[in-house]
Amino acid sequence: MKFILAALLVLLVLLQLRLWQGEGSLSDIQRLEGEIAAQTAINAGLAARNEGLKQEVGDLKNGLDSIEERARSQMGLIKQGETYFLVVDKEATAPAAVVEPTPSP
Repeated sequence: MKFILAALLVLLVLLQLRLWQGEGSLSDIQRLEGEIAAQTAINAGLAARNEGLKQEVGDLKNGLDSIEERARSQMGLIKQGETYFLVVDKEATAPAAVVEPTPSP
């Protein structure tokens, strides 16, 4: 009878060790659930970005307006016969303070 009781006690200790430590333990499951939540958030952001890119590709395939807009904004292109005016804000383009070199002795 003592042998059976000892064997059951050892079995209980081994099962408890597996429950609290090692693969499939409670802490391991919590860590994996946290990783799943983080990856789900990342995937949602990437899905939104992909949707925006799909819309942009569709616009580029179907309309000349989006191609013209992209050419004007990214490449600085203008139509033939147009006059291009660049308005510069003085405050935004103020040069950095110039440091005068000190004479060496």
